[in-house]
Amino acid sequence: MRMSDCQLYLISPLDVSAGFPQRLERALDAGPVAAFQFRVKGVDQHQAARLAEPLLAICRARDVAFIVNDSVSLAKRLGADGVHLGQGDGYIREARDVLGRDAQIGITCHASRHLAMEAGDAGADYVAFGSFYPSTTKSTEDRPELEILSWWQNLFEIPCVAIGGITPSNCSPLIEAGADFLAVSGAVWNGDEFQAVEEFAKIIRAQ
Repeated sequence: MRMSDCQLYLISPLDVSAGFPQRLERALDAGPVAAFQFRVKGVDQHQAARLAEPLLAICRARDVAFIVNDSVSLAKRLGADGVHLGQGDGYIREARDVLGRDAQIGITCHASRHLAMEAGDAGADYVAFGSFYPSTTKSTEDRPELEILSWWQNLFEIPCVAIGGITPSNCSPLIEAGADFLAVSGAVWNGDEFQAVEEFAKIIRAQ
């Protein structure tokens, strides 16, 4: 279902150990957040599940969707709200078979209209375009134009997510172009998470 206003979609840093659960609580309490994506690398599924469980509880308590990056099996194990797939992480229909019809399944489409349309046909719940700006979180050569958001918004009902190097100072054009969600990571976790979410919320409300 298309949302009427742009919303915030938080992506975790790679290190979610130690005091991160408290940081997540601060971020989610600072302003409206629609979803949180759990994204860790280089750990086995048992360790990933151990790290994810307290974060899942925090999100559930605040009615924030908990999305697992890459791993359909981990999403299934946790009972997560959904999974975010990259282009090499598996097929949408297979993920749907495992996670069920109510799962939120999103996919990275980089700067490709073709990939986005294929994802929509395959049953994706959202498509993600980016990286719109240089990112400290994940290196990518794809730089979509803002118009890809307007194009998608005008033709399709499936929500679109803007991702990549998004900060409070550069997010307004993405909102104006039609992004349903802003996926943010470094802009929140590389500084004061409470202040960053507050700033994003203020800008989104003003649009």
